[in-house]
Amino acid sequence: MTDSSAHLYTFLGIRQELVSYAARITGDRMQAEDIVQEAWIRFAPQQASTRTTIEQPSAYLYRIVRNLALDLIRSRSREQAHQVSPTGWLQPVHINDPADLCQHSMTLDRLSGVLEAMPENSRRALEMHRFGGCTLAQIAEQLGVSLTTAHRLLRDALVRLAREVDDPDDLDDKDPSL
Repeated sequence: MTDSSAHLYTFLGIRQELVSYAARITGDRMQAEDIVQEAWIRFAPQQASTRTTIEQPSAYLYRIVRNLALDLIRSRSREQAHQVSPTGWLQPVHINDPADLCQHSMTLDRLSGVLEAMPENSRRALEMHRFGGCTLAQIAEQLGVSLTTAHRLLRDALVRLAREVDDPDDLDDKDPSL
């Protein structure tokens, strides 16, 4: 029996244990199956390309499975972190200080003024998207414009609001067309 066929028999003999091991790490049996398959894909070419013999192929497979499972967990963690953290000005504000409350109220008044001064289609696109949960395709259909135009209207409205929040004191230098 060659080394590669011995390693295949070793892999097949511990496959279910590897799946259980990966499932304990990831918490997902289906992902564990994928990880074990990926481990074999990484393990098999290693045998064909090198002339060295792996002393403990089962331990090597367990190590590959462990590393792949931990990589998956890290990847999930990064994805969740990106999905959960909105930008600062989109987060709700809890204000206890009267001076901060006054400042916040003035900012809301300015934003309200910016909304009122917006072209009708831009304001409607913003309201439909942010408050109504409409997609760009739905906005385009409702406003009777192309998808590209709906995207531009929404982007322009958001840029106007963001500029007002970021630089409220520089009102005179702003381009009135935006």
